[in-house]
Amino acid sequence: MGDPRGFMTIPRKEGGYRAKNERIYDYGEVEQTLNEEDRKLQASRCMDCGIPFCHWGCPVGSKIPEWQDSLFKANYKEAYYILHSTNSFPEITGRVCPAPCEKSCVLAIHEEAVTIRENECATVEKAFEAGAVVANPPKNRTGKKVAVIGSGPAGLSAADLLNRAGHMVTVFEKNDAIGGLLRYGIPDFKLNKGIIDRRLNLFVDEGIKFKTNATVGIDITKDELLKEYDAVVLAIGAEKPRNLEVEGRELDGVHYAMDFLTQQNKVVAGQVIPEEERILAKGKNVLVIGGGDTGSDCVGTSIRQKAASVIQIEILPKPPEKRMDSNPWPYWPNTLRTSSSHKEGCERRWSLNTKRLLGENGVVKQAELVTVEWSKGENGRWVMNEVPGTIEVVDVGLVLLSMGFTQPVHKGLLDELGVEYDNRGNVKVNEAKQTSVPKVFAAGDVEMGASLVVSAIQCGKIAAANVDAFLRGSIKKVEKEILVTA
Repeated sequence: MGDPRGFMTIPRKEGGYRAKNERIYDYGEVEQTLNEEDRKLQASRCMDCGIPFCHWGCPVGSKIPEWQDSLFKANYKEAYYILHSTNSFPEITGRVCPAPCEKSCVLAIHEEAVTIRENECATVEKAFEAGAVVANPPKNRTGKKVAVIGSGPAGLSAADLLNRAGHMVTVFEKNDAIGGLLRYGIPDFKLNKGIIDRRLNLFVDEGIKFKTNATVGIDITKDELLKEYDAVVLAIGAEKPRNLEVEGRELDGVHYAMDFLTQQNKVVAGQVIPEEERILAKGKNVLVIGGGDTGSDCVGTSIRQKAASVIQIEILPKPPEKRMDSNPWPYWPNTLRTSSSHKEGCERRWSLNTKRLLGENGVVKQAELVTVEWSKGENGRWVMNEVPGTIEVVDVGLVLLSMGFTQPVHKGLLDELGVEYDNRGNVKVNEAKQTSVPKVFAAGDVEMGASLVVSAIQCGKIAAANVDAFLRGSIKKVEKEILVTA
């Protein structure tokens, strides 16, 4: 390492956020970056610990100590190549990943983990500035054709690696732009969409074909798909949101979080939404039901739309500030997470359940909430009970349902293909990510359930390796192998 003792003399330093009174008036990325010297110093804190738990904690197996050393030495081209060897688009994970690598960093034992995620983002940007990131189309083609259905992180990861392996890859996307949840699910203040477009331009130059506004099963039939392509990768995500089964759910002003976020992302991109369809928080008391990242994104978006107030509620208890003894390092810490959006002005509450929604003239006006307690039942499962006398009513003008996703949408393509489902409703796959239909594979949320962007990227890598093996007639030999990329 550049400075094996750097962690002893240099404290952790983060880039931080733009000033709140500035950022809440636009949709620009909220995170700031450190200057070049400070970034090199942060990279020097990687302590050559011998066993890189950060590598173990990273779903894509990023070779973190190696590229930290290259970053410290200002060898941005080398650092980028090491990063890119395990991740098709580290500039995106460097912005939106919750950084499980940092949680398992040895220095995290003392809450001073290396700033791996910020270092990753800075490394890629410096590589782009230096002209080190260029299109590298494959020199030879196999003649095999692969269809990737869905252009989120899993689909793009699979498409990139299959294209590099020499296959002709076509990505189908039902929406009007490529990117899946990266494009329409994550707000611009976390991920500027120009970052996606920059990478897509490279993919196009490398030979990947993209078809937007293309619903497979309608614009191209199942039979045409299976006849025209030698293999198919399903990467359509888990888009069936968990509903709120209470009285008043049908009232105007009650929307799924993803509908709200997608619409705002389209507006930022310059699209015009008809007034009668617009979901707006301006001047309203907003209730966000669900305490996860998507709920946090709803908070930040509502604030930028000039909501009168924002409350985010979670049915589970408030997490602890510090790790519990039952949740030791290097495992993921089940602790309280506070986002930039939360710091912009939001009331957060826990152990609250929504009993019903009340309205006037078909429009939501109030929400009836109740405090709940959790205890273990006889079978060891957690049981929720209402606390007597804790019912309260809050005024609301917009309710956003952010309670996660249950499974992929079965109706349409999946049912037509006849793929099997597991007991959670996800597409059932074997270790090679192969479905019950031999030439059809699945990657990402569609087969594992809703998860992290970085986990979806890894699923795309595994699927690509095995599709490549399938097309070359040797799938049984490499069911667990992962492609090594350059």
